[in-house]
Amino acid sequence: MALCLFRQMQGTVVLPNEFTFATLINACSILVNLEIGRRLHALVEVSGLQSNLVACSSLVDMYGKCNHVVEARLIFDSMCTRNVVSWTSMITTYSQNAQGHTALQLFKEFNHSGLDRPNHFMLSSAINTCASLGSLSDGKITHGVVIRLGQDASDVIASALVDMYAKCGCVNYSAKVFRRISIPSVIPYTSMIVGAAKYGLGTLSLQLFQEMVVRSIKPNDVTFVGVLHACSHSGLVDKGLELLNSMNGKYGVIPDAKHYTCVADMLGRVGRIEEAYELAKSVQVEGDARAMLWGTILSASRLYGRVDIALEASNRILESNPEVDGAYVTLVNAYALAGDWENAHNLRSEMKHTGVYKEPGSSWIEVKEPT
Repeated sequence: MALCLFRQMQGTVVLPNEFTFATLINACSILVNLEIGRRLHALVEVSGLQSNLVACSSLVDMYGKCNHVVEARLIFDSMCTRNVVSWTSMITTYSQNAQGHTALQLFKEFNHSGLDRPNHFMLSSAINTCASLGSLSDGKITHGVVIRLGQDASDVIASALVDMYAKCGCVNYSAKVFRRISIPSVIPYTSMIVGAAKYGLGTLSLQLFQEMVVRSIKPNDVTFVGVLHACSHSGLVDKGLELLNSMNGKYGVIPDAKHYTCVADMLGRVGRIEEAYELAKSVQVEGDARAMLWGTILSASRLYGRVDIALEASNRILESNPEVDGAYVTLVNAYALAGDWENAHNLRSEMKHTGVYKEPGSSWIEVKEPT
């Protein structure tokens, strides 16, 4: 709608200003439309706004959202003046494009510059960067900045801290921050549930889930991934099946491939291979999600010696993605275990012909000469 109105505006005598461009560029950020974003960038320069703080901050954000980090940085460096918004956009750009260390370095530069105080958007971005890096030391330093600025009461920042500590393996720290949130939403609850499940605290995950239900906080799809993962790693199979069956009817969350894969893994871990197999056959998933689901079945069936199901799972994976090397190798091994040497030989020959085959039993590492 905004872009359509702008086209109409271009046919009038009304000239766009920096706020017009910022609105349009933000629309491109939301749509991740690099082509139109670049056209608007050109119009910004034609309009003489190439050094304007508002327009340039929007351009930094747009290029970042479109994964064009170099262009975002060029605009950031060309700005005569910068504010907390432009710095936050650049930090977030690095963070969202797998350049977390650079994002944290820029965050430190901003803090040392004394230009302004970081707002909760910048602090949240820095904390999320620490979480994605799994850097507890940087996370604690950033938490210290939060406390010094008196921002630790913010629910947004507290939720980010809960997630960061959980992802860094400090579930106790995560719980301490979580318990200080006056009215926690689904986001910190989910971070706690997923973090506890990841580190083998299945009982805690289920307790937190039950607490959510009692407090009438509606779980989302990620919450269920966490709690099903907890059931899988704690051997709580019946509870996991109960949760899967109640997701849609009771909580309005439709199960998807992630949930079915968790449950298949849960069943496979306790040797209930037939049930896991029937579950995988009963759901409609495609692409990488399908390969992941059947990969779970493949691992469990191999572990428990179900060659028949391993063969089926390998074929299903190859149907989803013919370039999965491991599925070919496993299928050859499954044929061999079943005594079907002809198919094993034929498939290995096909692998060699198509270039999938890898010579087994050798690897290279670089070893420095002793000094």
